[in-house]
Amino acid sequence: MEENASRPVIECDNVTHRFGARTIYSGLSFKVEEGQTLGLLGKNGTGKTTIINILNGYLRPTSGHCRIWGEDSSNLSPATKARIGLQLEGHVQHTYFDVREIEKFYSKFFEKWNSDAYYSLISRLRISPRQKISTMSCGQRSQVALGLIMAQNPDLLILDDFSMGLDPGYRRLFVEKLKDFSLMGTEGHPKTMFVTSHIIQDMEKVVSHCMIFDYGRVICQVKTSELLEKIRRYTFVSGMDEAPSSSKLINVERIRGNQWEAYSMEDEGLAREEIDKIGGREVTVERLNLHDAFIGLTGKY
Repeated sequence: MEENASRPVIECDNVTHRFGARTIYSGLSFKVEEGQTLGLLGKNGTGKTTIINILNGYLRPTSGHCRIWGEDSSNLSPATKARIGLQLEGHVQHTYFDVREIEKFYSKFFEKWNSDAYYSLISRLRISPRQKISTMSCGQRSQVALGLIMAQNPDLLILDDFSMGLDPGYRRLFVEKLKDFSLMGTEGHPKTMFVTSHIIQDMEKVVSHCMIFDYGRVICQVKTSELLEKIRRYTFVSGMDEAPSSSKLINVERIRGNQWEAYSMEDEGLAREEIDKIGGREVTVERLNLHDAFIGLTGKY
């Protein structure tokens, strides 16, 4: 039992996946420990939704394995599935139900169902309990989906593009509820979350750890606070004609004229030494939020 208790909630081991001749991942490996909220960051087409589909057994990887609580994701037991709350881009099934009907329908499937968790969120939406899901906006449907997941009270929450279609007010409410949910814990164990979103500012408020993808490879998987503590943007003047290759500077790029910028995870002294080598002067240094750190590591294009 103690060995199982120490096992990661999610474990992907040497996963390769292809669609025809196109390779999405090659040798992808990562873990999500109990109580972590891991944010998966990547540009469009890097395979964020694909790995979520593999984790939930909707796709079988070309090679390698993904496991949830030690079970192969392609053959999860009903008991394990009951511990997972899944939201795919705000999708809600059975949109012919109204607000009350859909809660009553889903409540029959989960032993730990908590109606109060659902209605406490729904009460913030200013919608009628008899309103059909099909008549709601995208943002309202996303909130209904989140309410249903919270009522399910899962141990693992998997959200794909969780803020898609939400206006600023709904996004703020969604993020606050997610943060509270992650801290609730279940029977003495913290919640674990695996989330993606194109709105990285929202991710920064929620995720304890982040994993940054760049077309088939993991650039980094690290505590969010550690990434933001280390990464810096350096702006400088240089007469060089083209960007140099450097192991200490990332995405060196001309801004305009003789003005350049670069990013680095290195100690500031080492980064400045590298800039000196390429004739950089008038150096300015900036700390970054998660959005700018992501662009710094993956590039603008």
